[in-house]
Amino acid sequence: MKSAFQIVDEVRRGATTAAAELATCLDAVRARNEELNVFLYVDEEGAAAAASRVDGILASGGDGGALAGVPIAIKDNMCQRGIPTTCSSKILEGWRPPYNATVLDRLLAAGAVPVGKTNLDEFAMGSSTENSAFGPTRNPLDPSRVPGGSSGGSAAAVAAGMTPLALGSDTGGSIRQPAALCGLVGVKPTYGLVSRYGLIAFASSLDQIGPFAKTVRDAAMLLEVIAGHDPMDSTSLPEQSPSLVAHVGDGVAGKRVGVVRELIEGADQDVVDAVDRATRVLADAGATLVELSIPELRLGLSAYYLIAPAEASSNLARYDGVRFGLRVNAEDVSAMNEATRTAGFGAEVKRRIMLGTYALSAGYYDAYYGQALKVRTQMIDAFRRAYREVDLLIGATAPSVAFEFGSKTSNPMSMYLSDVFTIPTNLAGEAALSVPFGTGEAGLPVGVQLLGPGRSEGLLLAGARVLEIADGRP
Repeated sequence: MKSAFQIVDEVRRGATTAAAELATCLDAVRARNEELNVFLYVDEEGAAAAASRVDGILASGGDGGALAGVPIAIKDNMCQRGIPTTCSSKILEGWRPPYNATVLDRLLAAGAVPVGKTNLDEFAMGSSTENSAFGPTRNPLDPSRVPGGSSGGSAAAVAAGMTPLALGSDTGGSIRQPAALCGLVGVKPTYGLVSRYGLIAFASSLDQIGPFAKTVRDAAMLLEVIAGHDPMDSTSLPEQSPSLVAHVGDGVAGKRVGVVRELIEGADQDVVDAVDRATRVLADAGATLVELSIPELRLGLSAYYLIAPAEASSNLARYDGVRFGLRVNAEDVSAMNEATRTAGFGAEVKRRIMLGTYALSAGYYDAYYGQALKVRTQMIDAFRRAYREVDLLIGATAPSVAFEFGSKTSNPMSMYLSDVFTIPTNLAGEAALSVPFGTGEAGLPVGVQLLGPGRSEGLLLAGARVLEIADGRP
């Protein structure tokens, strides 16, 4: 699969067409989708129309847009008009939104070609894509292992060469962790940088849409297109999309990099070794290393698994069998609500709804949810103090390489620990990314995480590019 940058260049020069690139992509989907279960829905007709539109614009002298002719996969929790959007849940099976998410409109305006909707953990609740109501997605690098989650389908689409780009959503690491497990670049943008309008909510104060790509430059291209203020999203930052592609090659000379012990504690040795090597690469590139401890990060997992389920309990109350989605008839409204949710929600979603409802209930609100919010504030303050000393932080993305199917499903806490290094950034609302750097067990990729303050995506991408080059991926 060509890079997105290469496709745009060739399509604009007339060396290829958007239609031809789409055909190559669809061939790759047909070759492996049955094996890997990446796409829940492939929109061949809509994709062909989008590609034809780009080719027509170019034929009439236009440039086709920043992503002219680039096929892209969309996580199936983002609304696309008339296209089944399920969140990998039976409760939304067959639902077709009457509107587009803002990111979809921006992709189409930039000449991208949306190919279809990718599998995920139900309502984005999971770290392995084993929680989908429509079956798990397999890691293209080793089908006996998970691709990570919750955006496992989007990560697998890019890793399998089905599309050069994909969109995921990151609530507690759901872009960065699968990016690490599939050997990709995955960016969790600053909260509010990318519109959430049309993203089906899991935890509204944590969710953020971001890119998957095989290269840092491709990730920067996609993020530039989808970022920027949206009046339809009340949490959208009131500013234009930042310039990112132009700064990918800026390097890290003169920057201060915080090496955070809490961001590697408990990780497998091959992951720790990769982070150590990456740290030395940044130092060799002119960065100054600063040893840091941020003990508040150890509280992130506990705070997250009160705040996120509490918000999920509120957001998922709309699935009541009345307005849209599944309806299981019963003798009265209360029984119908119960029967619909019992049949429609999977075990992990039910677990989190119950946990969140309990944390919000009278008598427990202050003890659980209120305390978690205080911990979140402490974490925000801790990050703020750290960024007075350094420009960015480095650590592991995930504690291990891709793990085998079923190895963590019997122990929810073991699964939750897959996101122990990524959750703090979501709680703070700041920026982070994962970049592949070296390999670990069974030759599988290791992800190194770079973290920065809000609106630091340009610096993080520049740092990731330094690591990308050192890892032998020009």
